[in-house]
Amino acid sequence: MKRHKILLLGSGELGKEVTIALQRLGQYVVAVDSYKDAPAMQVAHEHEVINMLDGDALDAIVAKHNPDLIVPEIEAIRTERFYDYEKQGITVVPSAKAANFTMNRKAIRDLASKELGLRTANYLYATTLEDFKKAVSVIGIPCVVKPLMSSSGKGQSIIKTEQDVEKSWNYAMEGSRGDYKEVIVEEFIKFNSEITLLTVTQKNGNTLFCPPIGHRQERGDYQESWQPCAVSDKDLKEAQDMAAKVTKALSGAGLWGVEFFLTDKGIYFSELSPRPHDTGMVTLANTQNLSEFELHARAIIGFPIPQIQLQQHGASAVLLASAESTSYHFTGVTDVLSNPNTDVRLFGKPTTRPYRRMGVVLTYDNLQSDVNAVKQRAIDLSKQISIINN
Repeated sequence: MKRHKILLLGSGELGKEVTIALQRLGQYVVAVDSYKDAPAMQVAHEHEVINMLDGDALDAIVAKHNPDLIVPEIEAIRTERFYDYEKQGITVVPSAKAANFTMNRKAIRDLASKELGLRTANYLYATTLEDFKKAVSVIGIPCVVKPLMSSSGKGQSIIKTEQDVEKSWNYAMEGSRGDYKEVIVEEFIKFNSEITLLTVTQKNGNTLFCPPIGHRQERGDYQESWQPCAVSDKDLKEAQDMAAKVTKALSGAGLWGVEFFLTDKGIYFSELSPRPHDTGMVTLANTQNLSEFELHARAIIGFPIPQIQLQQHGASAVLLASAESTSYHFTGVTDVLSNPNTDVRLFGKPTTRPYRRMGVVLTYDNLQSDVNAVKQRAIDLSKQISIINN
């Protein structure tokens, strides 16, 4: 077995778990992010601090480390450089195409809707306020507005009245990443629930699907997730077929977070991330035989994954900061951990800011348990932990 050198681009809490999973398989990880002491840097072999939207800086880091694999764990990266890295013989996970298409909501939405024929919300694009107002008029109110390039829900809003239109445009512009100023206006889908279908594509094996994960979002970020989420056999089969189509079109091996809306009219494709998904942190509660991070590590190295099996019911609830600080501490952790079937993960981020995810509470129970009760326990316990600025 070869020991691969892996350049991890993005070193937050998801990257930290990926690093741990890779090291357990004997791999060498260099963690990169835009700030020092990022969570994955605390456990990686080496680390680098650069602006990953600076293409020259990115080129320099790749040349310095000459990795076997480049593993993007965030979207704020100059991903068009990935095509050149592939030409140099470096494996981009899952592929340069996947990283580029999924960073731009226009590319992935057009691929899903126009090329693959997946069911999506009606949508239009706009680059000016005038075009934006026309798009809103055509799509209708209520509608959802997202910058084509952003992350962690930045710039996303729902237009509920005419008075929201200019406000939503300005908010989308503020949340847009880099110099790319374009938005997508989407039909508001009346959904019963949202699910993440973690999908694993393998170098030498079948595409596999994890049991569906339910989740609730605020401000474009997940607040709670639970596994499994109740989905009819018909809807689950349709979601799996859609996920298989879009991951095959984007190509490459790894774990993907594919999001869907469940509606009375069937399944709607929503979004896709070519990497472990934040809602998939519920798998840290040993809901599966392999967590999403272990699945990602195996898939990108090329190790076999014979099966994915549900082991128990689980839920996660996030711990959010409420203010900016460079020094903080947690209260209530000891009391929460005194509960059975409970775990807490604190990410070790060096600073706080409003709504920044700083940790997660995990709860679990056996397969005969009520998953809604497991979820409610995670929510209740998360409220007992506070993040206090020193």
